[in-house]
Amino acid sequence: MGEFKGFMNYDKQQLDELSLVDRLKHHAAIQHRFTREEASVQGARCMDCGTPFCQTGEPFGRETIGCPIGNYIPEWNDLVYKKDFKTAYERLSETNNFPEFTGYVCPAPCEQSCVMKINRESVAIKGIERTIIDEAFENGWVQPTPPKKRKQERVAIVGSGPAGLTAADELNKLGYKVTVYERAQEAGGLLMYGIPNMKLDKDVVRRRIRVMEQSGIEFQTDIEIGVDISKEDLTEAYDAIVLCTGSQNARDLPLEGRMGQGIHFAMDYLTEQAQYLNGEISETTISAEGKNVVVIGAGDTGADCVATVLRENCKSIVQFNKYTKQAEAFEFEENTHWPLPMPVFKMDYAHKEYEAKFGFEPRAYGVQTMRYDVDHIGNVKGVYTQILEETDEGMMIVDGTERHWPADLVLLSIGFIGTETTVPHAFNVQTERNKIVADNKDFRTNQAKIFAAGDARRGQSLVVWAIQEGRAVADAVNSYLLEKTPV
Repeated sequence: MGEFKGFMNYDKQQLDELSLVDRLKHHAAIQHRFTREEASVQGARCMDCGTPFCQTGEPFGRETIGCPIGNYIPEWNDLVYKKDFKTAYERLSETNNFPEFTGYVCPAPCEQSCVMKINRESVAIKGIERTIIDEAFENGWVQPTPPKKRKQERVAIVGSGPAGLTAADELNKLGYKVTVYERAQEAGGLLMYGIPNMKLDKDVVRRRIRVMEQSGIEFQTDIEIGVDISKEDLTEAYDAIVLCTGSQNARDLPLEGRMGQGIHFAMDYLTEQAQYLNGEISETTISAEGKNVVVIGAGDTGADCVATVLRENCKSIVQFNKYTKQAEAFEFEENTHWPLPMPVFKMDYAHKEYEAKFGFEPRAYGVQTMRYDVDHIGNVKGVYTQILEETDEGMMIVDGTERHWPADLVLLSIGFIGTETTVPHAFNVQTERNKIVADNKDFRTNQAKIFAAGDARRGQSLVVWAIQEGRAVADAVNSYLLEKTPV
């Protein structure tokens, strides 16, 4: 598997990126794929390990060990090493409907659980995967997959994020007549509207949608189920319905002053920016230009906000992290957390960009927001915080540490509490803790012929889990329809 002692002969290579200064002038993608030669060298580093943990795909608390869709990672690493990119693509596409999505935006739990991660850098799995799929598109290997025979049964997919797209792709291959409904102007869900162009060029999403349309899948956009189309109309027209509406109900921070002008959910800001860049709207209602910006929340969405407001030429940014700063990687003698990620300090792309421009990174650690500072006419002008300290009893506020941070724009990026309520209410499906209740084997809701999958069912998660759920719910729908109309 790979080159004998390849992992000793070659270092792990990162994907090339545009300079930290130049890329702030636009919203174009910042990373470049490997060349064929670079990918081959990186594939050479893959060992013939006895148990490839990269394929494990097991949830562990909030983390994931390995790839949930069971990608044949060592196999296509070896094929890339041998420069057989076409066969590598064929093996990759057996398990992954959309390698371009995972190759661009997945946090790569496969790399964290790579056996080499025990005492050295992992194989560059994500970069290799992206190179395989880009090679496949460039060489015309990605072709429409219309079924040889079309069935009479019709299936509706509500939501066109990665779970909905995967379910649609799988059911279409099985011969069903599939229609995907999306309330936004373009299909793609958060891939199109929640992830900035810098991380995922929207033409990457569009080229996949085109292939799906050519395969026979119908997309109905600008239509909100439960508003524009009733449950009765949909259930009458389709033999099965799959709800893949995601988990976009943002968690609020309802402190004193919350109703002030200039306090917004992060996803509202990112979605509007995407709509503006797509040409769907002529101007935005939320702007960071020339403003002091506070981003509350330490996750990926918060980092995406930092990168986006930088490109809007903001005056300053601070991103609040309620936890203390993690230790540097060099402070650990060995990886005691494998196959889980090491809890070490990391700089996301946005933080590197900010540091390149301002000379220091934008995050503030151990910070608890206490209240918003709003002026007499209702405009936010800052936030008050106190310091949090880790103790044996948990995180505790340190008395006497109150601080005022100036802010003309506050973006709340503290996660999501579940799926939005319009569709669940319209279909009268059971929900629990803001998630649609559906078994993880047959994916059925409490309503006849209505299924649910993805973040709407499991809660906010990774793109790769959405793909896994989309494949699983397609199998469940197929079994259900075969039971109703045996061949």
